[in-house]
Amino acid sequence: MTPNSTRPLLFLLAAAVLALSGPVRAADVEKAMAVNPQALKFTSIPDMPSCVSAAILRGNPRSGPAWVYLKLASGCRVPWHWHTANEDLLVISGQGSVEMKEGKPLQFVPGAFAALPSHHLHRASCSRTCLLFSIADAAFDIHYVDASGNEISADQAVRQSAKTKAKKK
Repeated sequence: MTPNSTRPLLFLLAAAVLALSGPVRAADVEKAMAVNPQALKFTSIPDMPSCVSAAILRGNPRSGPAWVYLKLASGCRVPWHWHTANEDLLVISGQGSVEMKEGKPLQFVPGAFAALPSHHLHRASCSRTCLLFSIADAAFDIHYVDASGNEISADQAVRQSAKTKAKKK
C-alpha cells in the first residue's frame, strides 16, 4: 500500500473508532495515542488457534473492555464459537471471511465491518494474512461449539477444524 492509498482506510478506521467508542470505555481511554500497526508486538491468545495473534491497544481483554488488533495468518481458520462480550470487527487488510449463524458471510475487504452480539455463533478464515480491529465491551472469552451447537474444548475445536480443512484439499 502506498501512503496515499492508506489515508482513506485510516479515515475509515478513525471514524469507526469514534462511532463505536461510546459504550465501550476501556480504563485508559482518556490517554491520547497514535499507533503504527507495524511497530506493535503481536502475541498469541489463550484458547485460540496458533495462527491468531493480538496486539492490545486499550484496556485489558482478560478483565474488561478492550480495543485490539487481531492478526490471522494466511490459511488460518477459527472454528465456530461465541463470546460473552459484544464484538465489533473492522477489516484493515487481508482476504478472508467471517461467517455468522443466521446471517450472511462477510467477505474481508479493507473497511468491511461486522457487529457480533453476545453469544452469536461465528467463525473466521483468512486466505491471505488478515489484520482486524476488534472492540469488545467486556472481558474476552471464547466458547467453541461442535456441529450440533454443543460447547467443546479449544483443543477439540482446533482438531475438528484441521480435519475439515484437510478434507477440502
